[in-house]
Amino acid sequence: MQRILQPGEIETLDRIHFPRIRLPQPATLFQERAARLRQLAAGNPIADYLLFAARLVDAQHHQVSQAAPAEPLPAGAAERASAHGMPLLPVADALPAAWRGTLRGLVAELKGDAAVPAALQPVFDHLAALDDTALDALARQVLADNIGREELAAAPLVMAALQVVYAIRAAALSEKDVPYAEPATVCPVCGSAPVASVLRIGGEAGGHRYLHCSCCATEWHMVRVKCSHCESTKGVRYQGAADAQATPAGKADTRQPVLAETCDTCHTYRKLVDQEQDPYVDPVADDLASITLDLLMGETEFSRASGNPLLAIEKPLAV
Repeated sequence: MQRILQPGEIETLDRIHFPRIRLPQPATLFQERAARLRQLAAGNPIADYLLFAARLVDAQHHQVSQAAPAEPLPAGAAERASAHGMPLLPVADALPAAWRGTLRGLVAELKGDAAVPAALQPVFDHLAALDDTALDALARQVLADNIGREELAAAPLVMAALQVVYAIRAAALSEKDVPYAEPATVCPVCGSAPVASVLRIGGEAGGHRYLHCSCCATEWHMVRVKCSHCESTKGVRYQGAADAQATPAGKADTRQPVLAETCDTCHTYRKLVDQEQDPYVDPVADDLASITLDLLMGETEFSRASGNPLLAIEKPLAV
């Protein structure tokens, strides 16, 4: 009798085992990201913003060291998530109260830093004055990418606090607890969209592409022939800032550590950062620093599939 293989079973038939999920390591995640942002700032057209982002990520690292341990996974949560193909700890659920304290800690640290642009002081004052209910409402808007012009400057700070709390929650999990979520293009831990994908080197993950969550920093495997937004396998190509010619999937220009993965089906793009070309690439930092590539993509038919958590951009008005 023939049996239909369930999601993930095909991978187990492969002779080479590699991790399906790479959980974050908050103790080093933000420290390494800050260092990468400073490295990328040299000669970059948005160097000042990258240096501010590095300072913000420094503050995230400090908050990790002061944070309480993650709460235990609720009984039956893993089984329910697996049965329904849903994220394990979706951000759409009640926000953990710890995020507000983390945000207030970030604001207090940055507000007292003379190196932080003075123009941000009113933003810090605004956030510090909000009560718990207002902060949760703002977080919901930021997570839904539904923010007005008046909250654009506050959005990266809100996301920074949420990243800390959710990375700590994700790090406390085990891979076996993390379900196969549907669609496969959202984070199986928190349900957020990926900021970019990363081609990893070293160990069992070497040579495999992972999507990197914009919120909890969990990474989950997706084969390179699939679009990371719609999962199509048709018309997936790579475009680099230094190469005007798009190349077929799997044949990206190996000289460039950051490429835009485009899809002819959904007409979106998301960046791929390649550790084989630069072992120090970071999905969030390198995506942010390669804004020139975004400007070039703005002249094409492809729109960006999802944003960077450290940069909020006003959406153009519909016409």
